Amino acid sequence: MKAIECIRGRRSIREYTDQDISNETLRQIIETASYAPSWKNTQTVSYIAIKNQDVKNSIAQNGVLGFTPNMHRVTECNTLIAVITRKGICGYNTDGTPTTSKGAHWQSFDAGIATQTLCLAAYTQNVGSVILGIYDEKRVAEILGINLDTSEVAALVALGYTNANPQAPKRKPVDELLTVIE
Repeated sequence: MKAIECIRGRRSIREYTDQDISNETLRQIIETASYAPSWKNTQTVSYIAIKNQDVKNSIAQNGVLGFTPNMHRVTECNTLIAVITRKGICGYNTDGTPTTSKGAHWQSFDAGIATQTLCLAAYTQNVGSVILGIYDEKRVAEILGINLDTSEVAALVALGYTNANPQAPKRKPVDELLTVIE
């Protein structure tokens, strides 16, 4: 699959079949996602793949701020991915001083790139994905045993096979998106 086909073809998938995502397929998705660029190649993003239904149920009941659609997505997806990033590295020198006025913003930037790359990698394996933005980071971190002093739960991503074929929403025209300064 060519990159442009992947970018234009990938959709947020919110309905899943019961088909299991093999650990080998998960490994291939993560291996591809590991090529996402990062601040000074720090590679601070890691992933927790949650297949255990009890853990997914706990996150659905206690970690998505009561947002019913995410409760369903967490419990119904085959695998929930927690995207984790280490704090205080992206955007900083090794002595801890900021390299840029953006400070910790680069941590989120890198996590976003890695999360999108994960979703595109899943798509190439015919695995659907949707990024869940409504969740309680502290509760999810408690459930997963993540130390929020050193790490951050940057995103949750539901993965699963699907029979759905959603159409692309209308996109803004290029003239609205692009300003060229010559």
